[in-house]
Amino acid sequence: MQSKKHVHWLALFQTRIIVTTLNLFFILTFASPQKYVDSLQQELSKAKNDIEKILTLGSLADYWGFIQFDSSIFYARQTLELSQKVNYPYGKYLSYYSLFHAMNCKGDYPKALEVAQNILPIAEQLKYKKPWVLPETHYFLGLLNREVADYPGAINQFQQVLELEDKTRETGAEMKYFAYSQLALVYANLKKLDSALLYAQMGYEKVPQLTRYKKYVALIVAVLGNMYERKGNYKQAEAYFKIAVQLSDRYNNLYFKARNYNNLAALFNKMNNADSSIYYARLSLSLCLDHEFAEFTRDASLILSQVYESDHQPDSALKYLRLMVAANDSVFSQAKGQQYQHYIFKDAQRQQEINAAKERYQYRVKMYALLAALSVFLLLAFILYRSNRQKQKDKFKIEQAYQDLKTTQAQLIQSEKLASLGEVTAGIAHEIQNPLNFVNNFSETNVELLQELKEELHKGNMQEANAIASGIIDNEQKVVHHGKRAEAIVKRMLLHSRNAKGEKQLTDINALIDEYLLLAYHSFRAKDNSFIAKTETHFDEKVGKISIIPQEIGRVLLNLFNNAMYATAERKIKGSDSYVPTIVVTTQKLKDKIKITVKDNGMGILKSLQDKIFQPFFTTKPTTEGSGLGLSLSYDIIKAHGGELKVDSTENEGAQFIIQLPSGS
Repeated sequence: MQSKKHVHWLALFQTRIIVTTLNLFFILTFASPQKYVDSLQQELSKAKNDIEKILTLGSLADYWGFIQFDSSIFYARQTLELSQKVNYPYGKYLSYYSLFHAMNCKGDYPKALEVAQNILPIAEQLKYKKPWVLPETHYFLGLLNREVADYPGAINQFQQVLELEDKTRETGAEMKYFAYSQLALVYANLKKLDSALLYAQMGYEKVPQLTRYKKYVALIVAVLGNMYERKGNYKQAEAYFKIAVQLSDRYNNLYFKARNYNNLAALFNKMNNADSSIYYARLSLSLCLDHEFAEFTRDASLILSQVYESDHQPDSALKYLRLMVAANDSVFSQAKGQQYQHYIFKDAQRQQEINAAKERYQYRVKMYALLAALSVFLLLAFILYRSNRQKQKDKFKIEQAYQDLKTTQAQLIQSEKLASLGEVTAGIAHEIQNPLNFVNNFSETNVELLQELKEELHKGNMQEANAIASGIIDNEQKVVHHGKRAEAIVKRMLLHSRNAKGEKQLTDINALIDEYLLLAYHSFRAKDNSFIAKTETHFDEKVGKISIIPQEIGRVLLNLFNNAMYATAERKIKGSDSYVPTIVVTTQKLKDKIKITVKDNGMGILKSLQDKIFQPFFTTKPTTEGSGLGLSLSYDIIKAHGGELKVDSTENEGAQFIIQLPSGS
């Protein structure tokens, strides 16, 4: 009996042999994708007759089937139109073949089922001249049954694939190996892992010899990886998934590439390897968004949401959860579900009509019609019952997800407010140090002066004693002045930290800006003591006092000042030594408004991003440095005051934020 170590070594050795064989096979048989497409376009332009055009259009439709669905559909429809015009059955089959792949990969299962139904009579017509078309058609039907969890139906269709290829014994029959892999997925979903692994290995057995379907071999390899993953053999699963990625690259099958990136992401998530899981999930998501792979977009987003949630990054988790919900809706929307049930019903009716024709002389027509009507009624009632139950479940899930989103959003907003309070506190700690130093220094000086006063009184020198007493009085007045200054700073901090909305009060806006600019500068230097910036203020004295909630407007100003300092600090790191970070704040009295402009000479904002920066959770900062809520909250605060917040920016030159508030609000 072989040891586990020996079996594992043997499996890896066999894997290397297969990969080497596939590398050689690819070099010999597969041209570069662009050259292949160019050659087909040239053949199309040189086609001498309609049949040549149909075959070339069919090849183009097949090429784009797993890369760009719209292009595949475009060429498939051209193939179908020309085939119908000249009544060429095989051309119709080629068009439906590509349409099926495109619709199925898009997740449009109702349309895919309709296409498969159209293929079946054509395949029956062609089965003697082209014996591979009928196994392909049953494979398509089995694939759809598996995808909608009709496992008995799927097993039946895949068994027909095996029987057809065994009967015809066509040289190079290959569809059965894909049927084995699909049966592996079916039995895995039925929790029969030993049978599933056996079928997966049977499908994998002839991978290097496959020629007709070489662009799909990544599926067979990935299924074997799926089975090892389910059996808990993660290292073996990882090896097969990576082979599947390589094969997807070699045969330019971007759909299977995205699928195998998701396989790796999910596997590494199980292995608690968050970095690798995020890496592969993002690779998949990028491919999916570029090529509209809705089903895999949903899977990649779900993995990213789970990983970030486990890593306690709720903002990133929420971002990908939203993307997952949107993708899920596009694949399994209620309308598509109803369409799919409609096509199943049509197919059931068609099968009943065929059976009725075969048995019409054995049963009375009236009795059969009655039974058929009853069957249809029961089937329709069952479908409606199932549909209603599913609708109720979906409604509950959506409501639950919505409540979770609202709770998470409230928590994130509170976190943003606490972060703002922390920044103010850092600035205040620096500012309050000055009056405290004055209080301490004058108190120590008064102790010394009082000692001198006692000595002069003892000597009877009243003139000197009076002079010392006057100095003590002056010092005490300064102590009181700076003590009140410290008290005012503490009051401002308490106002800023309040959770309540507060009340509007007449506020000197110029003084408020000056105060928060100083707080922001000290706060930023508390985090980075190497940061030095030039700050300028140009205040219009006509602005005067306006009615606002000072702590709320203070939060807005603090956010804008911090963003300006961050932008100038980033440019200082990337710019020349002669660059001087500069922030300029201007106020201006307009007719019935006041205008506040915060301008910096930092990195600036891309034109394409300026419409997004006030959206919740959108940020140009790294994830660890910004939540994307600061500007969103600022925008809401200004709107609540009846004002406007705008941005004007040029990349690499700077940005300016403009606040307009009613002067009489």
